[in-house]
Amino acid sequence: QVHLVESGGGLVQAGDSLRLSCAASETTFASYVMGWFRQAPGKEREFVAAITRAGGSSTYADSVKGRFTISRDNAVNALYLQMNSLKPEDTAVYYCAADRLRVFPLRVGVDDYDYWGRGTQVTVSS
Repeated sequence: QVHLVESGGGLVQAGDSLRLSCAASETTFASYVMGWFRQAPGKEREFVAAITRAGGSSTYADSVKGRFTISRDNAVNALYLQMNSLKPEDTAVYYCAADRLRVFPLRVGVDDYDYWGRGTQVTVSS
């Protein structure tokens, strides 16, 4: 089992940038497909981005494509989400998640991911 801890959230203004990090406890971090999800108040948790085990391929939700970039550093067991041109509608709790299955195309369903962090709050003011 992998333990995930997110960090980097905060309160920013529209147009600003933030970089989220997710630290993984598991030394086999590189064996997991990783993803970012978010959940806004009163809404269901939704997919944001995912990345393959080696980091060579990624996929994004249409709502963040061109603004967010997912990356990972397997040497330090870390996952990142660079968020640029933030909008008020990006306000949510952001979660990182690990998928044990090695499938392609990358999975985007909440139920597809096996391990979750507790989340970090991102608030974007207008």
